Amino acid sequence: MDINEFAVLKLFVVGVLPSDSFSTEPTPPRVRKVCNESRLQWEVEVCGEGFKEDMTHIDPQNWCNLTHFISEYHLFTLCTETKSQIVDCYWPNPLVERYIIHIHKHFFSNCTIDQPVWLDPPDDTLTILILIPVFLTLAMIGLVVWCSKRSDILA
Repeated sequence: MDINEFAVLKLFVVGVLPSDSFSTEPTPPRVRKVCNESRLQWEVEVCGEGFKEDMTHIDPQNWCNLTHFISEYHLFTLCTETKSQIVDCYWPNPLVERYIIHIHKHFFSNCTIDQPVWLDPPDDTLTILILIPVFLTLAMIGLVVWCSKRSDILA
């Protein structure tokens, strides 16, 4: 086979055949279903009722300790996510977020931790913490200068 014939055959295989089999028309946009918010509200409340039932089995003193209810909370969020997708809504959406905030206010409103008040260290400690890096920097500069002078002598 001649080189030119091979080039024409390759052009035909690469350029012409795919263009015949593929449509050049743009694909129509996928129709997005509308979110059914009233059904989503009902479904999310069903998830919330299940979570409330699960939380009755946990001592209220442990409601602020995530390790005691993490699996129940995971199932609740998974339920809301699944129900959102079933009714063609994205997750999280404002409706689901409002319900989750409602659940948080009901169960976890007393779980705030007092923030520690940060105080400055005593002046002596602060002075030492400032002077150590200053002296180390001066010592390193002196060491570099001394080594560079020594290398001039040795060279």
